[in-house]
Amino acid sequence: MVDGVTAAPPPTISLGTHFARELADMALPWQAEEAPDPRLLVLNEPLAGELGLDPAWLRSADGLQLLVGAAVPDGAAPVAQAYAGHQFGGFVPRLGDGRALLLGELTGADGRLRDLHLKGSGRTPFARGGDGLAAIGPMLREYVVSEGMHALGVPTTRSLAVVATGRPVRRETVLPGAVLARVASSHLRVGSFQYARATGDVELLRKLADHAIARHHPAAAGAAAPYRALFEAVVAAQASLVARWMLVGFVHGVMNTDNMTISGETIDYGPCAFMDAYDPATVYSSIDAGGRYAYRNQPIVAEWNLARLAETLLPLLHEDQEQAVALAVESLGMFRPLYDAAWSAGMRTKLGLPAGLDDAVAGPLVDELLAQLQQSHVDMTSFFRTLGRAARGDVEPARNLFLDIVAFDGWLERWRALAPDGDAMDRVNPVYIPRNHLVEEALTAATGGDLAPLERLLAALAAPFEERPGLERHAAPAPQDFGAYRTFCGT
Repeated sequence: MVDGVTAAPPPTISLGTHFARELADMALPWQAEEAPDPRLLVLNEPLAGELGLDPAWLRSADGLQLLVGAAVPDGAAPVAQAYAGHQFGGFVPRLGDGRALLLGELTGADGRLRDLHLKGSGRTPFARGGDGLAAIGPMLREYVVSEGMHALGVPTTRSLAVVATGRPVRRETVLPGAVLARVASSHLRVGSFQYARATGDVELLRKLADHAIARHHPAAAGAAAPYRALFEAVVAAQASLVARWMLVGFVHGVMNTDNMTISGETIDYGPCAFMDAYDPATVYSSIDAGGRYAYRNQPIVAEWNLARLAETLLPLLHEDQEQAVALAVESLGMFRPLYDAAWSAGMRTKLGLPAGLDDAVAGPLVDELLAQLQQSHVDMTSFFRTLGRAARGDVEPARNLFLDIVAFDGWLERWRALAPDGDAMDRVNPVYIPRNHLVEEALTAATGGDLAPLERLLAALAAPFEERPGLERHAAPAPQDFGAYRTFCGT
């Protein structure tokens, strides 16, 4: 019995070994450290069901042993994955899972293959001097923000569970430790390709590319130039992903090449946050002093990272280096038009604008609005939701957000003349996001043993577009005394 829950009969769980077998040169067999006193903090029961896992069993003593990696099914082959990466622009040829472990792949009820991956499960040979551990707060942050992103419709890795280990973790102070069980379409990254290319083994690079095609972009296999088709599929996926980030005000914080997936899912929720007052220069990461990964730079950085992916693929694109470069440059040129189209379409939807509206009308309308939001320090999320009310005739709440009301009135008049659809706006503009002050409040309480604020926050985030009574505090911007916000990587 664990926390009053009777252990269920052990289910039959099969963890695939696709990555470990097919890419053994990038997989180091390893085991998680023992957790002296595992205690479940949060379990994602809907996700467990999608993966064919019994939530009751996961809550049992045996289930917790799986969630911390201490006991895995027969036939499983846990590995630490090798990858390289550009970190804040500087190339590191050997990074890898320093405190993480791929337990294996699960086949969900929908037939999709997904990784079951741990974070904070102990040191591996890739740890680079770190302790391999994680504290409760950062692991719960990843759970909250990744599930919030999922509910917002942003492609993302997801969180299955956070388990307290009973082991202390030393950071600035001593904190209680935890392990996150994370689920992803895969953990293949731009950095994976950088590692393979850095070995000089073209056949390893080819195997990795073939693995990525089979796992994520199978249509590329039938293309005349499959590796170029793979690259273009990743370009398209990332253009769409980053546009979705921008439309909800998400700031990643560490857009290193080892944190850009081949699948097009968001990964690594360390120093990340959602923008409060609209400001393109917003930076939340404590380690991003130069603003490399500021909100406005995210599309630029994504394109830069994709250029690094293109460099790794050159030997597969054409045997002649010059021609390979020309092909890569041409394919990379797809990113900006795809991103711009996704961003523009998303902004039109957020504003409830009619289909077919001329770009000459929509473009300046969007640009002027964003300038006014920045000038008046208007909360991005609250504004767009309030604007839906203005589309239905209740304009005062939106007007009251601006310092220059005359300028906003002029914009409002032109916008309302286009007959915006307020109901359509409410379907894409969230009421609830992982508000920074509420996330911090929940993590602080949970670290101290009180899970109630975390549970309330997760309940609000599960249905972000549905306004509900009693959740007014979860819809409100941060109080003025919250101050400047900084997030940390947790290592």
